[in-house]
Amino acid sequence: MKSMKMIKRAQRGFTLIELMIVVAIIGILAAVAIPQYQDYTMRAKLSNVAAGVGPIELAMSEFFQTNGSFPDTNALTAAGIKLIATKEATYTITSGPTATTGEITATFNDVLGTNVPKNATIKFSSTPNQGDTAIKWEAKASADITNNAALNYIKTKLSGS
Repeated sequence: MKSMKMIKRAQRGFTLIELMIVVAIIGILAAVAIPQYQDYTMRAKLSNVAAGVGPIELAMSEFFQTNGSFPDTNALTAAGIKLIATKEATYTITSGPTATTGEITATFNDVLGTNVPKNATIKFSSTPNQGDTAIKWEAKASADITNNAALNYIKTKLSGS
């Protein structure tokens, strides 16, 4: 009988030190996980923008190979290409200084995280030579996108390199 009372007494709960250790471990995990999660969600939104620009790049490349020059927005819509923006960004299609330079500008409608402000832009551009069979597009972010992970993602993934 005496041993049952000791067992019950030993199982009363956690000590203060044990609780402090658990809180410290959770704090360390949160300090590592929250910034990683924010970068992950930003890359996911940027990927959505890249997916939205992809068909426009394809249509402009095909137009260039057929006609020898890049189209503007009116020429694309006349050719039946629908310019549908994603939730995160609107698109502006322009030809560059000459018809041999194509440019697509994605302007962000809303803030993406703390380091991609509203109205930040990503410009996709291409300057192929006549007769090129593969047209390579490059992406360049505006200076107000300050998140290094986002910039690296833009450089490596969105540009297709």
